[in-house]
Amino acid sequence: MPTLKDLLDQRAAAWNKATEFQSRAAGDTELSAEDRSAWDAALADVERLSADIERDERHQRLAGVDYSQIVQATKEADDERHGGPDKAAAYADAYRAWMRDGTTELSAEQRSALRSGWVDGKELRAAGVATGAAGGYTVPPAFRAQMIEAQKFYSSMRDVAEVITTDTGATLPWPTNDDTANVGAILAENTQVTEQDVTIGTKDVDAYVYTSKLVRVSLQLLNDSAFNLESWLAGVLGKRIGRAQNAHFTTGTGSSQPEGVQTNAVVGKTGATGQTTSVAYDDLIDLIHSVDPAYRNSGRAQFMLADVTLAAARKLKDGQNRPLWEPSVQVGVPDSLLGYKYTINQDMPVMAANAKSILFGDFFAGYLIRDVQDVQMLRLAERYADYLQVGFLAFARTDGIPQDTAAYKAYRNSAT
Repeated sequence: MPTLKDLLDQRAAAWNKATEFQSRAAGDTELSAEDRSAWDAALADVERLSADIERDERHQRLAGVDYSQIVQATKEADDERHGGPDKAAAYADAYRAWMRDGTTELSAEQRSALRSGWVDGKELRAAGVATGAAGGYTVPPAFRAQMIEAQKFYSSMRDVAEVITTDTGATLPWPTNDDTANVGAILAENTQVTEQDVTIGTKDVDAYVYTSKLVRVSLQLLNDSAFNLESWLAGVLGKRIGRAQNAHFTTGTGSSQPEGVQTNAVVGKTGATGQTTSVAYDDLIDLIHSVDPAYRNSGRAQFMLADVTLAAARKLKDGQNRPLWEPSVQVGVPDSLLGYKYTINQDMPVMAANAKSILFGDFFAGYLIRDVQDVQMLRLAERYADYLQVGFLAFARTDGIPQDTAAYKAYRNSAT
């Protein structure tokens, strides 16, 4: 596998070759079809190698991360945490029985299975987080997976950001770096090379506790075997938590809550006077090109904006009176804006004076979401007994931080 230096050398050679063809084309020489094909190939090599270099540099930047906390949230990993597939299945069965009937109706085997979800079992490790003694348990893998899917439906950020899962909620130091302003130099013969340090920053990824708030379920529904309580409740709780998290992942202050992707985004383009609630074709072009090509060419670059902002952008046309918005005509290929994908995020600010209403860039490189694998549920049987209802309350722990602020930029509407 080539080293980073090898990739840099290869890109330099490809660029020199492309520059040679460009010089010849600018002169009186008529390039042959073969030369033009070689020129295109050289430029393609430059773009491909640039993406490889960016990927390798990012890998080296993250080499110092303590990945011992990060786990794969797969069925196999969940089974292992429970002590094997059979024990995981037994826990899930006991959990479903507990949701419908409460603790008093559980068999001895079911009670034993549920104890593995307490703080001294295999699933919970962080002291002070368990809720078993208060009538609650960690949710089984299938229930948690349904909750995460519901969160994704209401959380645009989870579709585009880098998402990691950790076994515990311990603070996780995460390195940050922006080296795009530093460049190499020509070295004269017999001259000592100059130094240019790489500045590595660090941000701590925490684990804020999000609650679904209380959901009451009637005893009639609990006793109705035709009612899929598990799927319904997972959807309701997941959507509630997803809405709360997405708001913070987008515009969170970073103080006692995650820092949002938009909150401190670097402004790549500001609208001209009078554009407090509008955006122009040239503004979007400038915004795109305010992001370094290393991120634009990653294959993940896209716009992020609210639906009402997209509606305004869809009305824009280029100099040939062609709409900037391009509907997809191929299955699996999304609609695009100026050739780039877009994500509708309803927590993005709408266009207004000084609003950073549109983001563009590589959000996977730019933003990190950290989930703690344990999701917990409380069952409140006595509190609403006179209503013939049972209350359910879910908790999920997560955090989000910008990890590379050079990977995306913002369009800001004018102040007046």
